[in-house]
Amino acid sequence: MALRYLEHYFTPEVTAAQQHYYGRSKNLPKQSGIDPLGAEEASFIQSRDSFYMATVTSDHWPYLQHRGGKPGFLRVLGANQLGFADYKGNRQMISTGNLSTNQRVALFLMDYARRERLKILGHAQVKDARNHPDLVQRLAAPSEHSLVERLFLVDVISFDWNCPKYITPRYSQAEVDQYTQSLRQKIDQLTSNH
Repeated sequence: MALRYLEHYFTPEVTAAQQHYYGRSKNLPKQSGIDPLGAEEASFIQSRDSFYMATVTSDHWPYLQHRGGKPGFLRVLGANQLGFADYKGNRQMISTGNLSTNQRVALFLMDYARRERLKILGHAQVKDARNHPDLVQRLAAPSEHSLVERLFLVDVISFDWNCPKYITPRYSQAEVDQYTQSLRQKIDQLTSNH
């Protein structure tokens, strides 16, 4: 567990709630610097085909959005930087607008099949793809370069792996196909012999 992550959330109100319900609160030593992403985090991040991203409106309402793409669309650009390409969507621009006034962002990455989740805190900025062709090349497949409208860069400050309790295993169509391939082949063999 990265203590820097919890330091952001263990506010006086949270420690008071811990004291109220459990008779004690967790005191964390002050952390300095940022939590660098390691090989385990990088591998997990780059294997995801979706994640959830939270931003905050200028009047302090949280906004949560699902982001999806091919595995690896969320790229690890360095020890503490992530990036992804943003394509034409519903044109609401809520995340983009929110980040223009408050760069705080939270990412929530799930692997339902393995019951793992990674939570990330950072500061994000949005770049106009027309002004950053070099970033477009780094963050999108060549066949998609002309479709990219914006680029999101996230400077990670902390992260936390969360426990698997209560995560219901779910599988993508690709995972189901992979896990059942041998069974389907066996069925094909049995039915073709008749």
